[in-house]
Amino acid sequence: MSSRNALLTSPPFEVEQALKTLGQNLRTARLRRNLSLEDIAAKVGVGRHVVGAAERGKPSTGIAVYVAMLWALGLTDQLTGVADPLSDEEGLLLANRRERVRAHPRKGLSNDF
Repeated sequence: MSSRNALLTSPPFEVEQALKTLGQNLRTARLRRNLSLEDIAAKVGVGRHVVGAAERGKPSTGIAVYVAMLWALGLTDQLTGVADPLSDEEGLLLANRRERVRAHPRKGLSNDF
């Protein structure tokens, strides 16, 4: 008996909601462009059931499918802000705490070039 990845079978609530929201947004964008599931599937190179699964936010759908759908809809520019280190407030605070105030003196000069 093979065990399934818990993230795929029972993802954290926030992950599940984010995937559903992304899927709904992709569906809305597709419909606004008057494109069928088959249209997007053909452009992306997958079956229509894969596109449908992504639009439902199915956790087992690969990220490449979501990104390819964004590409097919002309929305890949929206990915540039995802996990942007300059927008990561917690990460920036942690980095600032670890930043060195002064450099440690060198122990000696080296002639190795």
